[in-house]
Amino acid sequence: MSAGVFDIFTVGVGPSSSHTVGPMRAAGLLVDDLVAGSPVALADVVSLRIELLGSLGATGLGHGTNTAVLAGLEGARPETVQPAAIAAILARAQETGVIRLTSGTHQQPLAFDPARDVVFNPRECLPFHPNALRFHLGTARGEFARTFYSIGGGFIVPEDASGHPVPPVTTTVALPYAFRTGTELLEQCAAAGISIAELMFRDELARGRTHDEILAGLANLWSVMDGCIETGCRTEGYLPGPLKVRRRAALMLRLLKHRLDSPWGSLDWVSLWALAVGEENAAGGRVVTAPTNGAAGIVPAVLKHALASPGADGHTVADFLLAAAALGVVYQATASISGAEVGCQGEIGVACSMAAAGLAQVLGGSPQQVVNAAEIGMEHHLGLTCDPVGGLVQIPCIERNAIGATTAITAAHLALAGDGRQAVSLDEVIATMMATGRDMAAQYKETSEGGLALSVVAC
Repeated sequence: MSAGVFDIFTVGVGPSSSHTVGPMRAAGLLVDDLVAGSPVALADVVSLRIELLGSLGATGLGHGTNTAVLAGLEGARPETVQPAAIAAILARAQETGVIRLTSGTHQQPLAFDPARDVVFNPRECLPFHPNALRFHLGTARGEFARTFYSIGGGFIVPEDASGHPVPPVTTTVALPYAFRTGTELLEQCAAAGISIAELMFRDELARGRTHDEILAGLANLWSVMDGCIETGCRTEGYLPGPLKVRRRAALMLRLLKHRLDSPWGSLDWVSLWALAVGEENAAGGRVVTAPTNGAAGIVPAVLKHALASPGADGHTVADFLLAAAALGVVYQATASISGAEVGCQGEIGVACSMAAAGLAQVLGGSPQQVVNAAEIGMEHHLGLTCDPVGGLVQIPCIERNAIGATTAITAAHLALAGDGRQAVSLDEVIATMMATGRDMAAQYKETSEGGLALSVVAC
């Protein structure tokens, strides 16, 4: 079944939804399953070895995948864990040689050496998805293995007992306005005579949430987003890792306060807000996956821009996020939001597309104009590679958030200048994105083996 707004937007920690949030969730699900006796009982596990495969093996060290997995095994969850606690779990395991598999009140201590028992294996890439992690569980009856895939945006897909991927089920109820494609979304809106935001709201009601619960959840998402912007704007220093990237948001804020008459003022502020979130994410801070962590700055920056625009009201946050999430559902259902699968067009491109749709919605766009804005946002990110320098979500990732945010604003206004009719449909652009991703060489898909990752020396 299709994802909902609270599946597309989730609270997590940086620096990566696919390499940090997803693996943490996979590790937690593994322990939950062991408590339930699948594939073995938790108490029967006497050893554990973890393999990070494909892109997780190639850039997992820079993305903190190993640390995130250990935190998930010890009961941490992306929605609630404090960022500082994640590093502490790794440090304790290194010091004591013990990891505690934890789910609720259940706990199983194991001898564990992170340097020995976490294996980075970039050369083994499984056919279902390039982001895979495999847990080898030792018992008195032999070794059992469980494989999970982190498919982008924090979504995970486990393999069943026969080794087949089992896509996640986000709802078991029949939605009144279910859709998968952009065409189906528009058809549902036309048949019901409602906006895209209203359609998403009614589907959320069908999932069992009340009117007030939905609005409170959306308000909380924005609170976390805005808090991330504020933290990023006041934090100075350097980002973690060998690149020694200087945080720029705080300096940029001081400069903008003295350039209030700049003709580029509004776009400068949007760039600042996107950079602030990008820096917080790169530092492992708390962000909203939107729809990924590497692109987490675009939706908040454009939404903050919308709130500062004439006509903003008490419905702006909800309508923006609902419309943006609707487009996220289309990408999640029919394409990919994984840089390891299709390059950065699936992260920055999708986030730009979603933000453009959200802005067009709150500026009064029709469903056709909202979808047209999304199409424009993606069309001009086709072919964008994912080539993080040093395997870190810093260069060029942070600046790409700023470019994606300003492009989203342009895309929304271009769509609103027309009547919504498209020479190229959203679905056609999405199909092109997927075809481009398949044609893209592996070194340009989150492996740090090509592009800027080779042009800039990480030392």
